[in-house]
Amino acid sequence: MKGVYYMDDKLVNWIAELQSIAQAGLTYGKDVYDRERYQRIREITAEMMAAKTGLSLEKVTDLFCGETSYQTPKVDTRAAIFKDNKILLVHESDGTWSLPGGWVEFNLSIKENTIKEIREETGLEATAEKIIAIHDRNKHNVPEYVYGVCKVFVLCRVHGGEFVENIETTGFEYFAEDEIPTLALAKNNEEQVKMCFRAYNDPNWEVEFD
Repeated sequence: MKGVYYMDDKLVNWIAELQSIAQAGLTYGKDVYDRERYQRIREITAEMMAAKTGLSLEKVTDLFCGETSYQTPKVDTRAAIFKDNKILLVHESDGTWSLPGGWVEFNLSIKENTIKEIREETGLEATAEKIIAIHDRNKHNVPEYVYGVCKVFVLCRVHGGEFVENIETTGFEYFAEDEIPTLALAKNNEEQVKMCFRAYNDPNWEVEFD
């Protein structure tokens, strides 16, 4: 999830709300003059966000104003894979660890995206068996983003493969619940990893959602 920017104050929340209103106006507005006004509001929100965050206007425009149509939350999947009651975590390039996962591609289902991310980040072939939880990211993870993200945790089973060198991770290992290493908190925290352990060990687990 490179390139995500965030702030946790009211000004940025107001900017994000204005951007969402402008985006909806550009999607559904019919009057050419109204559309011009909505476009200018969108440009102003990008300029304000750039001034607030210190990022370039080009980068902010690409990340913050790059979508069209009605604004909805992004979707992220995280795979929980177990062996001998240990969970698989991938090693990030910054030295932290995370559950395999990433943004859901526009043309893939939750299941398909989960399997794809496992393959890309670990080289393993897996099946997605059941959903553990659906989290509102900003209610669980830090730092808070200026847009919504639904994080879907999926219990998976590996049936083959081996690590393949890639641009996202440097390897993977299995960890016991009391051996959880330093995590990439923007992607997953300790409570979320422990939630996956509980789901794995509970045949009657019910999906947790916000």
